[in-house]
Amino acid sequence: MQMGRCQVSTVETGPAFLLRLHFPPRADRPTPQMAWPQATIAGHVFQLLDAARPAANNPPMKGTSKTAATSALKQARRAWRLQYLDATTSIALARQALSRADAAQDAYAWAWAQLTCAFHAMRYVGAAQGIGPMEMARDAFEKLGSRHGVIVATIGISRCWWMQGRNRESLDLLLPLRAEGLQLLDEEECGMLLNGIAGCYSMLGDPAQSFAYMYQALRESSPARNRGFDVVLYCNLSHELLMLGDYEESLIYAQEGIERCAKQNNLRLMGVLLLNRMTCLTDLQRAGEALADAQRLLAMPASPDGRGASNPAFEQIAMTVLRAGDLKLGAELIERARESLGADARPDERYELIIAESEMARLSGKPQQAVELLERAMPLPTDGVELRIRCLFFQALSDAHERNGNTARALHCLRTWQALQLQRSHLASKARHQASSLRTELMRLQRQRDDIDARHRSTEKARRELEAANQLLAQKVSQVQALQASLEQLAVRDGLTGLFNRRHLGDVLPGMIALARRDQRPLCLAIIDLDHFKSVNDQYGHLVGDAVLKSFAALLLDGLRKSDIVCRYGGEEFCVLMPRTTAAQGQRKIEALLKSWRTMPLHGNDQPLAPQTFSAGVADSLSSHLPEHADAELLADDLLKRADDCALQAKRRGRNLVVQE
Repeated sequence: MQMGRCQVSTVETGPAFLLRLHFPPRADRPTPQMAWPQATIAGHVFQLLDAARPAANNPPMKGTSKTAATSALKQARRAWRLQYLDATTSIALARQALSRADAAQDAYAWAWAQLTCAFHAMRYVGAAQGIGPMEMARDAFEKLGSRHGVIVATIGISRCWWMQGRNRESLDLLLPLRAEGLQLLDEEECGMLLNGIAGCYSMLGDPAQSFAYMYQALRESSPARNRGFDVVLYCNLSHELLMLGDYEESLIYAQEGIERCAKQNNLRLMGVLLLNRMTCLTDLQRAGEALADAQRLLAMPASPDGRGASNPAFEQIAMTVLRAGDLKLGAELIERARESLGADARPDERYELIIAESEMARLSGKPQQAVELLERAMPLPTDGVELRIRCLFFQALSDAHERNGNTARALHCLRTWQALQLQRSHLASKARHQASSLRTELMRLQRQRDDIDARHRSTEKARRELEAANQLLAQKVSQVQALQASLEQLAVRDGLTGLFNRRHLGDVLPGMIALARRDQRPLCLAIIDLDHFKSVNDQYGHLVGDAVLKSFAALLLDGLRKSDIVCRYGGEEFCVLMPRTTAAQGQRKIEALLKSWRTMPLHGNDQPLAPQTFSAGVADSLSSHLPEHADAELLADDLLKRADDCALQAKRRGRNLVVQE
């Protein structure tokens, strides 16, 4: 095709499709270096754009253009709107719009079709292949004087940078556009802008800001239009909760996103949602359940015609397959991951591959090789590696050292893992404050619904708007309730030890006693008080005291059943609930823990601590003298008091003792 002196041809790589423009480079606009297509906009193309530029006065309204909507522009904009809902149809329409725009010398249509193709290339081929075409589209919109188009193209450029690990640069590019973007862009594009900012904050380790922007993006997107962008937000919310370790809530969002995405034609988005669910289940030690998602992902080609060649995540799938026990397939996936990770791979992708390689070595009976693989990768970079990957890394290294017989290094790595988990917990706790902003949003939506009702009650249009506002309000109520449930879970954990706190004990104990009485089974409760703990704080300082408390918490978790509930009761006191256990059985359990605690090596200020002991009292629900119809709260207080009295007896009898009622 010809456009003035500029030679125009089409470029097709898989489903990605763009125009290639060949011309002598201008001195003031050097040809960009790109993998494909090697192109820029110059010469008569820019003359065409200059002719199409609108007047500077009277800027376009939000989400609109002053240019008359030609058939090519309508087709290009339809392709853009379908990018999430039907990726295959979107790119096909964008190809047709490019040809029609070129034939008609329609600069606006060309720019929007080019932008759609650039986003498709970024998602399905890679950031390096998307950024050049994205910059071409931005330059075209600048020549047209379309701030709307410039902002959307800049969102795409920022996303390419984010995919390349340039998180801070990406954020610095987007933040100045926020206020202007919310005025000019339509609802879905506002959501893209806010979601891009959220992604940057997530990778920079600020989940509170990430959640705030994601929920604002969800507020800006209209469910009535059903363009599929809400599924993207469900996907990202699931990922953010996964990074914070809130696996159960993450699974809820992933499942909701998968169900919604099943009604769309977007393999890329479905693949990411399946990865989120698979990773949640794997981290919850449910790799067997996650294997079905791994098989579904492997059935989707990691190519532009499938779920995309960008970040195929073979290393993530390998971790699930290995933990499910399939070493042969795990080895194949590790090899595919090595081949697919290019020079622009993110650091967390590379470290997850290293973890998968070490897991393969460990499961193959080569613990020394597992240690060497992980040790060679240290120290971890300060940026670009998510907290979840850091936790997995030191957990794997601790396990490898333990299996290799190096208990000192294993304990050191375990403490590093504990510190990272504590940091993860603190970040999750900060996100709790977003509940108040969500309540404010809910009030805003309520006022909006009331205003619509008051202004347009008598017309059919008013009824339609009110119905839409009600639907949106119901959706927000559901989202606020889901987030509040997640934040309540964060509020029942002790920040230092990670154990449940006293508030949680008060919540669950009455119900557990009622259940034990109904089933006529015992419920055993133990109160444990560390002996002479104040002297540890006085002699070595509170940091050493905190380390002792965390070590004891780890001992409790390791030595008790998963069905047992361990709480930090206060200070150096702990409480253990043991279902289906009599006081005599509970005493034997606690005495075994006391024996382990006495022999556990502990250090303070590089000096070994004297052997530590504790005093404990044990009672069960069968020994209560209260009538069977007594209130559950009263029964709970009675059981606590009886166990506490036994603990006091243990102290009076010289400590280092477990007393049974």
